[in-house]
Amino acid sequence: MDINLKPYFEKYESLVEKSEEAFDRVKAAHSECVKCEEKCADCCFALFDLTLIEALYLHHKFNEKYAGSARVELVEKANRADRQIYKIKRKAFKALQSGRNEGELLAEMALERVRCPLLNEKDLCDLYECRPLTCRFYGIPTAIGGAGHTCGKSGFKEGEKYPTVNLDAVYTQLQQISAELLRDIESKNVKLVDLLVPLSSAVIMDFDEVFLGVADPPVEKPQPKRHSRKKR
Repeated sequence: MDINLKPYFEKYESLVEKSEEAFDRVKAAHSECVKCEEKCADCCFALFDLTLIEALYLHHKFNEKYAGSARVELVEKANRADRQIYKIKRKAFKALQSGRNEGELLAEMALERVRCPLLNEKDLCDLYECRPLTCRFYGIPTAIGGAGHTCGKSGFKEGEKYPTVNLDAVYTQLQQISAELLRDIESKNVKLVDLLVPLSSAVIMDFDEVFLGVADPPVEKPQPKRHSRKKR
């Protein structure tokens, strides 16, 4: 792919740096409540989606780091996780279509558990340095759509006031970077700004120029017609 993604990756990395600083501030103020430690993989089973810029960044870093048999193994793990997530989302969609309450369905999906394909057999992340923002915030209080969330293994107590990360604001910034990228490359697929995909999909998807809306899909050549021989 000839598109230069570096300027947009740098803006994303700047947001990552600010996110790390926010986590560190909360941890410094409430060290007794933040229980994150190596091999605590509770957050590595949670369902969440990535915006376009996050998916592109993770895909790029994955391709940089992995090749050969290690890559094949991780792609297969991503495929398995992707199939699991698809089934869960499909079931939820059907329930929504049948009249189920959306809030209740989202609460149920928050309880679903799918092992992240980047979580290795030692319960360590195979792409830890490049992990998404959701992973970085998991151990401290967050809020999205006005609803608060804390890690079940943390020491944060329900009903008490703590510094809380507004994930809606974070996602807005991620979408702004995605929108800027799509505008600058003159993408025909402007709806990509609203793209949300699981991490597993970000690993295995092909983010080529056709997908990004800057090239047309190849035109399939019509197959020549076969003329049957007439029997004499």
